[in-house]
Amino acid sequence: VRSCFKEEMPPQELSRRLAAVTTHVDEILQQDVRPLMAVEIIEQLHRQFAILSGGRGEDGAPIITFPEFSGFKHIPDEDFLNVMTYLTSIPSVEAASIGFIVVIDRRRDKWSSVKASLTRIAVAFPGNLQLIFILRPSRFIQRTFTDIGIKYYRNEFKTKVPIILLNSVSDLHGYIDKSQLTQELGGTLEYRHSQWVNHRTAIENFALTLKTTVQMLQTFGASLATTELPRSMLSTEDLLMSHTRQRDKLQDELKLLGKQGATLLSCIREPATKYPNSKLNLNQLENVAALERLLVQLHETEKAFSEFWSKHHLKLNQCLQLQHFEHDFCKVKLALDNLLEEQAEFTGIGDSVMHVEQLLKEHRKLEEKSQEPLERAQLLALVGDQLIQSHHDAADAIRSQCVELRHLCDDFINENKKKQDVFGKSLELHRQLDKVSQWCEAGIYLLASQAVDKCQSREGVDIALNDIATFLGTAKEDPLLSPKEFYDEFELLLTLDAKAKAQQVLQRLGDVQEIFHKRQVSLMKLAAKQTRPVQPVAPHPESSPKWLSSKTSQPPTSVPLAPPLRTSEEPYTEAELNSWGKQDRETNLGVKNEEFFESLRERGNPQLEQPARLRDPSPCRRIICDLLETEEIYIKEIKSIIDGYITPMDFIWLKHLIPDVLQNNKDFLFGNMRELYEFHSRTFLKDLEKCAENPELLAHCFLKRVSQCCQIK
Repeated sequence: VRSCFKEEMPPQELSRRLAAVTTHVDEILQQDVRPLMAVEIIEQLHRQFAILSGGRGEDGAPIITFPEFSGFKHIPDEDFLNVMTYLTSIPSVEAASIGFIVVIDRRRDKWSSVKASLTRIAVAFPGNLQLIFILRPSRFIQRTFTDIGIKYYRNEFKTKVPIILLNSVSDLHGYIDKSQLTQELGGTLEYRHSQWVNHRTAIENFALTLKTTVQMLQTFGASLATTELPRSMLSTEDLLMSHTRQRDKLQDELKLLGKQGATLLSCIREPATKYPNSKLNLNQLENVAALERLLVQLHETEKAFSEFWSKHHLKLNQCLQLQHFEHDFCKVKLALDNLLEEQAEFTGIGDSVMHVEQLLKEHRKLEEKSQEPLERAQLLALVGDQLIQSHHDAADAIRSQCVELRHLCDDFINENKKKQDVFGKSLELHRQLDKVSQWCEAGIYLLASQAVDKCQSREGVDIALNDIATFLGTAKEDPLLSPKEFYDEFELLLTLDAKAKAQQVLQRLGDVQEIFHKRQVSLMKLAAKQTRPVQPVAPHPESSPKWLSSKTSQPPTSVPLAPPLRTSEEPYTEAELNSWGKQDRETNLGVKNEEFFESLRERGNPQLEQPARLRDPSPCRRIICDLLETEEIYIKEIKSIIDGYITPMDFIWLKHLIPDVLQNNKDFLFGNMRELYEFHSRTFLKDLEKCAENPELLAHCFLKRVSQCCQIK
């Protein structure tokens, strides 16, 4: 296996990139001008005899402040030089080249302290000085000594920069803006020395840790590049696991370092984040910039090592995969050959639904059984593709084996799909034939169950036709294939036995459909004979009958009504309706009243016991008689409309005569005609009949039924 791999090049690219990271870290720390670190002079920095507050002059010159410090003259020269060297190395090279502004605060001190400060600055200040401000002692005698001393000892200070004596901080504000001075000097610049020292120490520690980690990565990369590949699969796996563990450990250290840097950056930015109106001072901004640059170098380190590890890990993986490939190929090929042999045993398409379902069940078992070998073969082919893409020396052999695996898989899948389609078509074929047979049997049973004696009435014919239409509708909901459609769909699948069975079933379907057609024609003819033609309904005169004198008035005439169709809803006997329909409307009102009351007596009205009352010529009784007569005529006309128009709209053999817009919309055309009929025939007419004997109840009758009548109409 090792001969298939080229010797890995030494990690020159990794070493170059990591060396560049180290150089950038040194530049950020300015190691060329600042050999000291904050942690090395932490005690001297905490004494706070000199601070770099972050303030700047008008031209951007950094300001170093010497606060009031009683023991300044006792500070060792080495400590003073170290602090000055560290503070002057923090600002950028551009800012340091402008020159530093020194502010010496000695308002509470003596001239001797001022002299000692100037002497040390003149002798040991490592940076470029631009200007020196001295807040001279506030006491009169010391201030006088300071003025005189500056005049006579200026040359001893060996400095060429201007020295400006100031009496108060307000004089200092004339030279330096208050926003660039700390609160001790009357300014608004926020500065906490302990926080500044902690931030500087943390940033430098972060940078040193980064450099140490980079050196560890360089050593580990060199070790990986010179490792020889094992000859066995077990050794390769052990080596891969060992290298991975070392890599994970270094990766965890890089991630931890990144979290530390992000936390430190968040702490430095906290004032501006916590208080929206607060702004970072220049020192804080420089710390943020330095830390961001260090985080960029950390990201570059992670990226360089990740790329190198990816190449090394890929080489070990390819070696291990190549060792497994040949072994797995033999096992997978044997499994695929066995599957193809089992698949070849499936012959025929089945001769019934049960037989086809059994074949499908066995075929599904084979398909489920093939899932694992097929997945293994496809996965192994993908592994081979990865080896080929890695430009391995054995790529040609691997490619031929991958082609063979895919060819076997495709042969099995295609043949499997073909057999699945054949079985599915066969199952549909036999299901269609069974469905047609069942439909024919159900149709024959329906026709046989329709008794002839029940079809002698119009209602019986209607029920029979409805049953036939409902049954034929099932064929539309679940369509039966026509012979042409059947042969078009299943012709390629039909064997001789299946074709003979299909012809027999389809012939039976045609016979049953023909029987249904003939039965429908016979029933429609029978219905046409039994149905009476719809009689025209002639309306009565618009004016209702009025009471007229028997001597001067004549009763109104109208066209006689045709007798309505007989239904089970009629409240009176047919003899009564015929009797009422044959009344002569041209007779005088007295004769009509006599006939009407006679009919009431025949029906057993107990209120009419005395014949003398039948001829009572009183106006009240004549009015009641007219009301009863017109009410009965009104009921008869409504009944004729219901029987002649509304009820026939439900007859199935008359559906083709009804316009589409009125199909199933008879309520829209006739409204509440049935409710009117029920109210007048069963309620209002009986109330009027009770008023024949007691005319004084007439008004009460109308008032009692007026609300119900309004609701119906």
